Amino acid sequence: MPESRSASPAAPPARPRDLTHGAIAPTLFAFALPILGGNVMQSLNGSVNAVWIGRFLGEDALAAIANANNILFFLLGAVFGVGMAASILVAQAIGRSDLAGAKRVIGTSATFFLSASVLVALIGLPLSRHVLVWMGTPAGALPHAEAYLKLIFLAVPFLYAFAFLSAILRGAGDARTPFLFLLLVVALDIVMVPLLMLGIGPWPAMGMAGAAMASLIANALGLAALLGWLRHRRHRLWIHRNERNLYRPDWAIVRALLVKGVPMGLQMVMLSAAMIAMISMVNVHGVDTTAGYGAALQLWTYVQMPAMAIGAACSTMAAQNVGAGRWDRVSRIAGTAVAFNLLLTGGLITLLLLLDRAALSLFLGDASVALDTARHLNRIAIWSFLFFGVTFVLFGVVRSTGAVLAPLLILAGTLWGVRVPVATLLQPSLGIDAIWWSFPVSAFVAMLLAIAYYRWGGWRHAHMLDGEEREPVAIPAEVPGQPPAPVAELEPTDAAGDRSGPAPRPPLNPRGGAA
Repeated sequence: MPESRSASPAAPPARPRDLTHGAIAPTLFAFALPILGGNVMQSLNGSVNAVWIGRFLGEDALAAIANANNILFFLLGAVFGVGMAASILVAQAIGRSDLAGAKRVIGTSATFFLSASVLVALIGLPLSRHVLVWMGTPAGALPHAEAYLKLIFLAVPFLYAFAFLSAILRGAGDARTPFLFLLLVVALDIVMVPLLMLGIGPWPAMGMAGAAMASLIANALGLAALLGWLRHRRHRLWIHRNERNLYRPDWAIVRALLVKGVPMGLQMVMLSAAMIAMISMVNVHGVDTTAGYGAALQLWTYVQMPAMAIGAACSTMAAQNVGAGRWDRVSRIAGTAVAFNLLLTGGLITLLLLLDRAALSLFLGDASVALDTARHLNRIAIWSFLFFGVTFVLFGVVRSTGAVLAPLLILAGTLWGVRVPVATLLQPSLGIDAIWWSFPVSAFVAMLLAIAYYRWGGWRHAHMLDGEEREPVAIPAEVPGQPPAPVAELEPTDAAGDRSGPAPRPPLNPRGGAA
């Protein structure tokens, strides 16, 4: 977060939010709500774009967006893990009141994201068509998908930077600010898509390229506005002019970002790769089936929103409590988050099953031959997101400590050892239904393994940084109406009154060791 000039003294510094005290259920719900709202707005943005594309450019273009968006999801997933690792490091630092350590993470992570985004754009732009052909994109959809994807690669630096800043702010306990600026991005995108796609008014008709150009412009403007707001507010995590040395990579933090972030990112990459494998199988059955699958995917993005929001919220909340040594709250956060997921995701699935024709016809039209296909596959596969939600929430809790390998192995095993084989090997007997049934079968197996790892795994002893030592500390329950006791005063003592627990961990120095 660079600074050009000092902010106005009228703007008070914003303070990171402490998630280590207070009632868990309302705190978790209040923190997850803006994340959920942001996810819904992003999905609504994609759905509105899909309506414009499906209604005015045809089913070939809708099939194109289904293929191209899988690649976009893959690109975002590739750096998801590093952003999540940075967010967890910031959350743990905030939990132990180590603001300097949080800013060191931000400076190093910002340098990483800028470098990665430029590299992805340079490599992806000339390879757009080759990747789409490799995926088996239908010939009628290929020109649309290529025009869209090339501009998306140019937008990657803005997409990465905005996602990074949002993750950092959430790690500090601020989910509201990213949501508000995401509203700006979505509003700009929704307004500009029809103008640039259809050539309304003075704008040229760009077709599918117009949808991507709208995304590029909206994210660039939203990023500039967010940076300007943070500077104006003198946010405590803002890196000032005299702190620019923090942008030099701290190799202990870089190592943590890669060692912990890469496995988390690989989870998203594997999920994206599995989705690409699935749509490649679907493409074999023709444009109508691909269009029906693409319409169902639009609904599924909404179904998974509550679980993703709750998982992200409980990951940050758990990480702050891990940093503060409040292990009693970590287990309660997990239980509360799973209950919220079952309630919200289950309710949403039921609603969409009751209204499936009306919902799916928004993307396909009432007379589309793909509508019955979309309804059929949706009824089979949508239940998988109930199981996915439990898994995602539990993974969010365990990765708050730095335990990242087991979730990766579970996801890899269930996607490539269950989902893809079921979809492939059972097609001779079940036909295309084998693809749809592979979703709930693999999601259920993943949920069982996630529960087992949460219950019996060693994730509580994991750590984010090399050399970090942390032991669970028993914390008494808070007394209503009284301020919580400092963590240093709550360590266990032996019969003689000597402290048997570890001393509070000092802040990290720039090399990553104890100061």
